[in-house]
Amino acid sequence: MATLPTLPASPDSPRSRSVRSKQTSLTLFPTTACHGGPEIACAASTPAPAPDRSLKPAAELVGIARLAASSPLAEAKRDTEYFLLPVRSIVNHCDSERVPFNWTINPYRGCEFGCKYCYARYTHEYMEIDGGEFEKKIYAKKDAAGLVVRDLANPRLSGEHIAIGTATDPYQPAEREFRVTRSILEQMAQREGLSLSITTKSNQVLSDIDLLRKISERSSIMVNISITTLRTRLARLLEPRAPRPDLRLEAVKRLREAGIAAGVLAMPVLPGITDREADLDALARGARDANAQWFAANVLFLRPSSQKQFLPFLAEKFPRLLRQYEEWYLRRGDSPLTYRKEIAERIHALQKKYGLGRRPESPKPTAYEPPQMSLGLELETGARRGMIEANTELVSGEAR
Repeated sequence: MATLPTLPASPDSPRSRSVRSKQTSLTLFPTTACHGGPEIACAASTPAPAPDRSLKPAAELVGIARLAASSPLAEAKRDTEYFLLPVRSIVNHCDSERVPFNWTINPYRGCEFGCKYCYARYTHEYMEIDGGEFEKKIYAKKDAAGLVVRDLANPRLSGEHIAIGTATDPYQPAEREFRVTRSILEQMAQREGLSLSITTKSNQVLSDIDLLRKISERSSIMVNISITTLRTRLARLLEPRAPRPDLRLEAVKRLREAGIAAGVLAMPVLPGITDREADLDALARGARDANAQWFAANVLFLRPSSQKQFLPFLAEKFPRLLRQYEEWYLRRGDSPLTYRKEIAERIHALQKKYGLGRRPESPKPTAYEPPQMSLGLELETGARRGMIEANTELVSGEAR
């Protein structure tokens, strides 16, 4: 596959525009060996480790950090500790300009999947815990069912979309034991007119397919299955404890067979690692074969707390890419606009090629009507239609 020269850090320079005009491929990085192939290490700086703030006395902590410090240890296994976290609410307001919704639910803090690129590591820092502990200290939110009932009664949420699983995966391994996500969905299944979405990397979402069906009868709900690559070894390297990509595609297929709206998110696209044309094409084709309704993607966004974990990983596994990532991400946490636009164009082309839709920004709430009322309305409408047709024939006959 043809590759391109590495772009300068600034996407707006005349040189970058002239290079772009000659490009035939969207892979803006040098050719990188797949995992398992030879790599030549390069010398590059990595961020200094952050001080261990978890040593601060609990009495000096405030807010969510104090709640986390007082959370009882529920279990410990596989080098992971699980805590029960008392919280004041389950539905939380989100004011980020990067997402098309204002309300979110994250049943857990921390995520056991351990994705090397995870942007949400900063959320542990709110609890005065280093982001490197994100997959080792998992906090299950207490009394979620009761809190979500109270939160959903808030008039501010009327007609608003609620996104579940925006910072941590609602179907990570902890869900098998703590069932926080299911307890929330059980309450939502009793309500009507909600607008919901679930985003996950796990086929464990199928364990709640009964609830998803019930919810879809009264509310709008869609499921986003996140898949970065179909290459199993690469996926295991990037997302050590997440289910295999083929299992996630199978989850999409089964959700669609159950009548649940579902699609694939290629998020994030990792420059030089998962952005190859053939790889994205294979992923889009797999989404089509699984009957996904949409296929969408976003390029990697890397916060400082995530950089501390991802850049050392990059230096070890993909050293040729490290310098370019540092030039792009250390200053602004994002890739150049030119690169993002080209990836967007590639994804749009794949959507057209495989007949896949774009990601719905947010489903509109469904107005619920009990079955008997719908039936009565249909009968009444049919009766009226019959009367109108009979009158029309009578008038026509009299005219003749």
